[in-house]
Amino acid sequence: MSPAALPDAICSITIAVPVEKVWNEITKTGSIQRPLYNTVLDIDLQPGGRIRYSSPDRKHVFVAGEVLEVDPPRRLKHTYIFAMKPEPATVVTWELEAVDGGTRVTLTHAGWTDEHTAPEKHEAGWNDILGLLKSELETGDIPMKTKVVYWLQGLFGFALPKTTRTEYVDEQGW
Repeated sequence: MSPAALPDAICSITIAVPVEKVWNEITKTGSIQRPLYNTVLDIDLQPGGRIRYSSPDRKHVFVAGEVLEVDPPRRLKHTYIFAMKPEPATVVTWELEAVDGGTRVTLTHAGWTDEHTAPEKHEAGWNDILGLLKSELETGDIPMKTKVVYWLQGLFGFALPKTTRTEYVDEQGW
């Protein structure tokens, strides 16, 4: 019996900055992206290129995938493997649209089936990320409580699952 499809997670927010500024933040490489859970993005921005969201020290990879589509500054589509709990790959699409007063960011996370556990947690996470992205781009900062959470997460990096270790992710070919 083949897996049953589940609904896509679709999250959207309007950010009061130009499209290019949003694009530059979501595709920023080599430095910490605070809105994206304090990760560092490594991406080859072309179809077939690798995408990884890693810990600042690059010892752990949290999300890995392959770039499927790139249309700067409007669209980025990639596969998504959550290394904390590896399951079949899903697909994330970022769409940016200029609107009065800024940019409408719509994120669609598709490809969920009943083989996946708790896709609703990913949707909640995306809504958090979009809120943090709005805060970062509109004010230049994120909430203090988020900074404290990031600090605590950094202290407990030793407790992360082995599936997040960069060596493990490399072995899997993600």
